[in-house]
Amino acid sequence: MATVVTLILVGAALLLLETVLPGMIAGIIGFGCLIAGVVMAYLNFDTATANVVLLVVVLGVILGALGWFKFFPDSRFAKVFISQRTVGDIGTDKPELLNQTGKALTPLRPSGTAVIGGKRIDVVTKVVAVEGMRVVVRSV
Repeated sequence: MATVVTLILVGAALLLLETVLPGMIAGIIGFGCLIAGVVMAYLNFDTATANVVLLVVVLGVILGALGWFKFFPDSRFAKVFISQRTVGDIGTDKPELLNQTGKALTPLRPSGTAVIGGKRIDVVTKVVAVEGMRVVVRSV
C-alpha cells in the first residue's frame, strides 16, 4: 500500500510542478507515476480496492485541474510567474493622423493603403454615409 500511495503522491506533486517548470518532463513523469500507482494497485490488491484507487486518481486529477484553473491565476503564487507589464513599445500610436483626410492608393476592401500627409499608411475603413455617387468612409 505504501508504494501505491507514494507513486500517486509523487505523481500529483510532479503534475503540480509541471505548471511552473518548462519542458513537460515533470508532467510526463508525474502522469507515469499516477499510472504506475494504479497498475500497482491492480497487481497487489483485489479489484474493488484497485477500482477505488483508480476512481480517486481520476477524480483527483479532474478536480485538481479545475481548482488549479479557477484559483491559480489570481493567487499570490501566480503573480511570481505571470508578467503584469508590457515589454517594449512597438510604436503603433500615431496621434498625428487623427481627423486627417487622405487619398486611397489601393482599393479599400475594407483595408488598403492611403496617402495621408504625404505618407503611405495602411488603413481600414467603413462606410458611414452615401451621398449620391459619393461614399464617405471612416476608419474602423
